[in-house]
Amino acid sequence: MNKEKLAQVLRRADQLCQERGARLTAQRRTVLELLCASDRPLSAYEILDLMRAATGNPAPPTVYRALEFLLDQGLAHKLESLHAFVGCSHPDHPHASQFLICGDCGEVNEIENDAIAKGLHSAEKAARFKTERPVVELLGTCAQCAEKYHAET
Repeated sequence: MNKEKLAQVLRRADQLCQERGARLTAQRRTVLELLCASDRPLSAYEILDLMRAATGNPAPPTVYRALEFLLDQGLAHKLESLHAFVGCSHPDHPHASQFLICGDCGEVNEIENDAIAKGLHSAEKAARFKTERPVVELLGTCAQCAEKYHAET
């Protein structure tokens, strides 16, 4: 993400937090900035290492509390299969998170497909199950890696 887009995302996060009566502290903002600036998902310890390089010596609970806040505010998502986090590409509204994860290059794309969300909601309702964080992760191969593989064979 380029600097202009990152600045726009951070301004929007500030605005959303103010509207929601939440506080995007400097540490929370730093964690969000690291997630959004990264070209791949980051684990909590990778975030901690990046914060140490930039801001001194934060403790692990600092990062975990910031991540929990960002998850609660819909500003970030946890990718369970990777034990890593990404910034949300559309935090303006609540949504069921859906991700396409390339196992070859690690690229992650967040999508929002209403048909998937409705199908999951119907299954949830039928099972009388309450989802806390609805996340769908599709693991596979992105088009670029698939093309590269076919070009090599």
